Amino acid sequence: MNYCLKKYSSVTVLALFIGLFSQFACAQTGPYPNRPIKIIIPFPPGNTTDIMTRLIAPKLQETLGQAIVVENKPGGSGIVGMDFVAKSKPDGYTIVASQGGNMVVLPHTNKNVSYNPLTDFSSIALSTLNYQVITAGNQAPFKTFPQMVEWAKANPGKMTVASNGEGGFPHLVFESLAKNAGFTFTHVPYKGTAQIVTDMIGGQVMASVDGVSGPAPHIRSGAIRLLAITNKTKVPEWPNTPTVSETVPSWTSNGWFGYSGPAGMSKDVVQKLNVEINRAMNSPEVLEKLKSYGLEVISEPPEYYDRVLKADYERYGKLVKEIGYEPR
Repeated sequence: MNYCLKKYSSVTVLALFIGLFSQFACAQTGPYPNRPIKIIIPFPPGNTTDIMTRLIAPKLQETLGQAIVVENKPGGSGIVGMDFVAKSKPDGYTIVASQGGNMVVLPHTNKNVSYNPLTDFSSIALSTLNYQVITAGNQAPFKTFPQMVEWAKANPGKMTVASNGEGGFPHLVFESLAKNAGFTFTHVPYKGTAQIVTDMIGGQVMASVDGVSGPAPHIRSGAIRLLAITNKTKVPEWPNTPTVSETVPSWTSNGWFGYSGPAGMSKDVVQKLNVEINRAMNSPEVLEKLKSYGLEVISEPPEYYDRVLKADYERYGKLVKEIGYEPR
């Protein structure tokens, strides 16, 4: 070994070292992406964003040529996962499955939100629109949505209603509904859909408000009862299910889901992710599955997400004040 080293001058060894280092640096800074991409889900498994992301992850892996790592990071109605991504390096290798609740509701309802949705994120793609579903356990003292409203009015504050977190989008939706329908209820916050369904089946909580994809399998199995949808019109997936507006005139509510990264991401990287996410969402098998969950796929550029984000941030801020909800 010593003999071999003696054959090379110090200059030659240095040149070899510089060459190897340059190759390593190029590998790290080559065309995007050149290593695995992590997508953070700020909720436990079973949430709409989790289901949606795990459907498109294999498609993204094929087109981007890198592993897509889907990681659940729940807590604080999604605040923990959102904050993690907001503070991540804006290189396109850590992004988050964002939604209306995290981006335009929580900042107005939760004092602990540690990020600014308008300045701390790069909008990548607004992927889908959805509606909320009002469900109940089979042990609940009401079987239909009109019965639920009447029972709640006759028993002020006694109806327990679960959502995926205090001050989140579903919670705010139900607060608005209660105000418009003229009843009160007791909110029971959970970390995710799976535990909500378990407790509704067990009778620990009477009803819930949630995005449609998580509860859908349990509705179809008959484990829980679908009372109403918050969409403006009836939907093909649940043709016999009434809209809330049939009981509470003119009241509707829809949500949205998308993908965001830390502020300061390269426009080229954002554009590449936007194109591939849109492509994955529109692949026939993914599109069919998303539609079965009541999700409407949106294929628009990043700027569209920016416009929706800003408009809804103002709209829900106004709504929070109108219903008298105090940030907690």
